[in-house]
Amino acid sequence: MTDTENDNIEVKEEEKDVSAEEGITPDEAEGKEKDTGEISKGRKIRNAIVEFIIYAAIIFVCVAVVPKYVIQRTIVDGKSMMNTLSHKDNLLVEKVSYRFSDPKRFDVIVFYPHGRESDDYYIKRVIGLPGETVQIKGNDIYINGKIIKENYGKDPMTESGIAAEPLKLGDDEFFVLGDNRKISEDSRYEEVGPVKRENIEGRAILRIYPFSKFGTFE
Repeated sequence: MTDTENDNIEVKEEEKDVSAEEGITPDEAEGKEKDTGEISKGRKIRNAIVEFIIYAAIIFVCVAVVPKYVIQRTIVDGKSMMNTLSHKDNLLVEKVSYRFSDPKRFDVIVFYPHGRESDDYYIKRVIGLPGETVQIKGNDIYINGKIIKENYGKDPMTESGIAAEPLKLGDDEFFVLGDNRKISEDSRYEEVGPVKRENIEGRAILRIYPFSKFGTFE
């Protein structure tokens, strides 16, 4: 027997001794591999469940939370805001800023004219702010006795409504007008009147349809 053959025998004996020292039989080694495979499979199942929960949470936030508390799509119904907005325009209305501050003059807002228990909503422009006195004389709008400068009206006003005489707004009331003031049903009329702060849903910030008019509208 050559030295090389002796070396091979010694190596095999060493390998045999190592296995013997570990005390692992071939059946046990196979069982260990099977256990490892089952653990890996279980880990994959747990990862898949976690991913599903994450995706479900994201979908829930996008469908339920975001439209209610952050931003939503609104469709203009009618011509009361022409020429600024047209019938069937699709708008994005953001709801976050009004949680930290009040609407500002000339903001275009979405509100519930008959209270939140009703599904009806209007889109108008803020003209008078809480505590102010509003009066309309002809085509002029007076705030606290002074004419305000604005050019949003599509046509001259023909009706002053309840604002023909000085109208004092409450601490939580806003006076709103449509830009198409000949046909707009707004705060000039008792059916709408001054808008309560609690009934304001949000501020229209972006027109997303039709695509040819995509962008801001101020």
